[in-house]
Formats: sequence, C-alpha cells, structure tokens
Amino acid sequence: MCGIVGYFGKQDAVPILMKGLKRLEYRGYDSAGIAVLNGDGSHSFKKAGKVSELDKVIDDTILKGSIGIGHTRWATHGEPNDINAHPHWDHTGNIAIIHNGIIENYSVLKKVLEEKGIQFKSDTDTEVLVQLISDIYYSDGLEFDQAVQVALNEVVGAYGIVTFCNDEPEKLVAARLGSPLVLGIGDNEYFIASDASPIVDHTRNVVYLDEGEMVTITNNGHGIRSISDNSIINKTATEIEFSIEEIEKGDFPHYMLKEIHEQTKTITDTMRGRLNLDEGTAFLGGVSEYIDRIQKANRIYITACGTSWHAGLMGKYLLEEFAGIPVHVEYASEFRYSTPIIDSHTVIIAISQSGETADTLSAIRMAKEYGALTVGICNVVGSSIARETDCGIYTHAGPEIGVASTKAFTAQLSVLYLLALYFGRKNGMSKSAGQKLAKAMWDMNKQVEEVMANTDEIESIAWETLKADNFLYLGRGMNFPVALEGALKLKEISYIHAEGYPAAEMKHGPIALIDENMPVVFLAPHDRTFDKVLSNIQEVKARKGVIITVTDKRTKDLEKISDYIIDVPSTHPRTFPLLASIPLQLLAYHLAVLRGCDVDRPRNLAKSVTVE
Repeated sequence: MCGIVGYFGKQDAVPILMKGLKRLEYRGYDSAGIAVLNGDGSHSFKKAGKVSELDKVIDDTILKGSIGIGHTRWATHGEPNDINAHPHWDHTGNIAIIHNGIIENYSVLKKVLEEKGIQFKSDTDTEVLVQLISDIYYSDGLEFDQAVQVALNEVVGAYGIVTFCNDEPEKLVAARLGSPLVLGIGDNEYFIASDASPIVDHTRNVVYLDEGEMVTITNNGHGIRSISDNSIINKTATEIEFSIEEIEKGDFPHYMLKEIHEQTKTITDTMRGRLNLDEGTAFLGGVSEYIDRIQKANRIYITACGTSWHAGLMGKYLLEEFAGIPVHVEYASEFRYSTPIIDSHTVIIAISQSGETADTLSAIRMAKEYGALTVGICNVVGSSIARETDCGIYTHAGPEIGVASTKAFTAQLSVLYLLALYFGRKNGMSKSAGQKLAKAMWDMNKQVEEVMANTDEIESIAWETLKADNFLYLGRGMNFPVALEGALKLKEISYIHAEGYPAAEMKHGPIALIDENMPVVFLAPHDRTFDKVLSNIQEVKARKGVIITVTDKRTKDLEKISDYIIDVPSTHPRTFPLLASIPLQLLAYHLAVLRGCDVDRPRNLAKSVTVE
C-alpha cells in the first residue's frame, strides 16, 4: 500500500525522490519522508500528512546526497504522525529503512530486542525490522546485505524494503516478499520503486523483482539473489510501455476525471485485436493454450476485491447467460480462508487492477496448491498476478492514478465481455447473436462519448442532492453489480453513506430508510426487468424518496415519477450495465468535488492493497 522510491547514482537524489513520492502518493498519504547519504553521513526528514507537507520542510534545507530512499505511508502499525513516518533508523543511527507491508511476528522480535537493551522510538513494526538488521549486522560481523538477508529469513509477513547503512555508504539493498518492487537500470545509476511511475522519467529499462528476491546495488553494478538460499538469479530487463503523459493530469483538475474521460478510448483499446466483428466472436491469445481446460472445467471461481469483485460479479452474469458456464464469485479475502471445492478440474479467474492485491495473490497460490488452473485479468505488465497465474488477459486501461477505480473497472468488464462472447460462440450462441453483441461492444466507445456530453446535467443533479447523508442504488440482474459499484464510488470519494441492493430486495429492509431526504438511484434499462424496476420506482415515489433514474429510453411513466433522469445511449441490453456505470462515476465525482473532498486521495484509502 505504501509508496517506496530509492536512488543510487551520481545525481542529487533529493529532487528524484521527491518527484517519485508525488508520483506514488496514490499508494498512501498519511505521512512521508526521505533519507540520503552523502560525504557528511546520512540525513533524513519526515512529516505527517501528504507529500506536500514534507516538500515544505525540504525546501527550507540544503539537503543533498547521491544515494537516497523515500516513502509515502499508508498506516498499519501506529498512528500517522512524524515519529511513525518512514524512514526508520536503528538505535545506532547508522541504518535507515523504508518498508511496505506488515511484519506479523514483530511483537516477538521486539521483546527479544528489548531484552538486549534496544530502545524503540516508534509504534511501527518497521522499526523492529531495522533494529533486527542492526543487531545481526553489529553482532555477527556480516556484510550489510548479508545481515539484511539473515534478518529477512527471521521475519514472518510481507515486505518491500529499501535500506542503507552509513558504514557501507556505497551500497543500497532492496528486497520483496508480498509487496512489489521494480528496479530501474539507467546509465551508471539505479532506481527502486513500488511501481514504474517514478522511474519512467529516467529510464525505460526495468527488472521486476519476484517473490523472495533481493537486490544489492553498488558502484560495480547490481546483483539479484534469493533471500532464502542466497542463490544468484539472472534476470533480463524489460521495457516500460506507458508514456509520461499517461501518468500526468494534463488539463484535468483531477486524475479521476481524466481517467473517467479516458474510457472513450480504454474500452476499445482493451478489445482491439481481440474482437472479430465478422464472425461475432473474440480471440484471446493469452488463454488460447488453455481453452479446452477452461471449457471442460467442473467449477469456475472468480475471485477479486473491491471494485474488481463487482466486475467479477458481472462476469458471472455474462458467462452464465452467454456461455452457459456456472460461475461462483468470491471475495479473495474470504476465499483464501474458506474451504472451497478445488481440484485440477477447477478454474480460478483472478481480477486485479494492479496485479499485486495481497488477498487475491494468496487466493491464487492456494488454488495452485490444489492443482487448479489460474487465469489472471490485470492491468499491469510484469505484476505478480501476471507472473504467477498460468495464463491471463491484460486490460489496456493504462496507468490508473486516482485511488477510486474507474477506467480499470470498465476495462475489466470489457475482458469479461470478450470471454463471454468467445465461450458463448463455442457453446451454442448463434453467429447472428454473436455479431450483434460484438458490434454493440465495439460501439461502446462512441456511446461513452455521448455519456460524457451529458456531464453538465449530472453535475446539476449533484448540486441538488448535495445535502443528502445517504444514497441507495438499485438494479436488477446484471445491473445489481453496477448498483454496488455506484454506491462504492460515492462512499470512497465523497464520504456519503451509500448502499447498493438488488431492486427487489429493497422491500426486505432498506425501504425503511426512504424519506424525502433519501436519493435513490435506479438502473432502469428497457429489458425484461423494466416493468419490475418501474414498480420499484413507484414504491419509492410513494414514500417521497428522491428518484434518480438511469435509463436508455425515456418514457412518460419514467418522466412522471422520476425527479431526475440520466440518459444512456440505446444499445444492446447486455452492454447497458457498462455504459450506466460511467454516469455513476461522474455523479460521485461531482458530489465529492462540491463537498470539498480530495478526490484523488480519499481518506484512509490507498490504490494498491498489498497487505492483508
């Protein structure tokens, strides 16, 4: 969850670290800090709050150094304050560390270290790790990187770390287990980061560290070894594919708004080269070698977290309706601790924007132990899920910086539509039906543009409902996951309480909440559910609820009973849910802006959840 950046070279590390932290702030913004090495020793500054607070402190110093580490924190152990901010130092003041993850056995280790007379300054598990490294280094006479390796073999948990020691000032050590790290290789200089966004300004050549790997950087180059057995690992650098422009806001006030608008392109990008309009089918090269095994599976599970789980729930509807394949959808955080029926005839489809979601990764590893086929759907090339699954399909959403997922969600849906279309055609869907669905899928980018043209009306609805403390989102069938996602977006960025429900379930509880102060968002496409949804709207109207209807066709009945109507272009009845999700993103965005919320960095959240 936290953001890590490190530099080793000849340049001044401070501006590189600070710019990198700003790029990584979507991963955590409770506090931030940097530490650098120079000829006078090491120096550090850290500050509670966003990176901008640290920037103010740094501006008043002449801090310089050619080796450095920086960190932006999402708090786990210890409240967000100056003391608990990273970097953390050992008791000698010689060893500094930054850490993403959780050391689960920190309390046992801390007790042992305290019995040796070591005093702790913070409440974090990270300080326990740096004190452990220090104790081993100064007691056993090892090289610094050897001491780090020994310490890491004694801890239980997850980590991405970067550390240095004053006593070996031309050495930088990094390691990962459960938290991503990328090594950037420049011209006689190196960069370390949680993802490639701080690196792309300086080099496009990167190495993705795998689980249980550590890298030692010196003036003579870099060496990668296994943490567990110290074996040498040779890895080939790959090239960063995205551009600098893709991780900048451009003319937009927020990343989230930019990314909502980018859906006019990203949906088509995800389907380009995979959609066969003439034959009404799809080509999925990433899973082509496993098609028969997927089709013959006794059970298919989709597992994910948060927004990706909502995409997976819609994937269940799509695969069951078009392909006739029964699908179970499980929260990864629950799935890994349950006792699911998994064997070699099971397929696990794991969905994650970052490809690093800790619970989803753990679910994949558990499934592989039982012999299941694992399929990844993710957005980041070289991510852990992309590497650890047997096969998979990349979305082509490009970097998503806003913490609340938007374009990644619709890109995931696009992949699930492709899967449903492909297996539907193999399992009895007619060519003409396939052609109609394929054409509707390909046309969605134009229809997204039509939705974007309606933003003023959506903003006016936000003004009218600004004082509401609660929202209810209702949909039937494939639109139920859209209701869940719409409610989640509103909660995430505006801090308005919202719930998503199947429309028919409203009568089984939530109807008790409805009054003249409760906006209720209905998803009302003109499909086989329309008449039932219309009845649900009338039930809310009778109780004076404020009705916001999202529909692909206005009728006199809808206009009569709706307070507000949001129009979505007429389309294939099964592509309505994807298109309808976009005005709900815009509604949440405008409400958050009007309430003065930090849209791109909502409180208590981080983009990539790499801890359990």
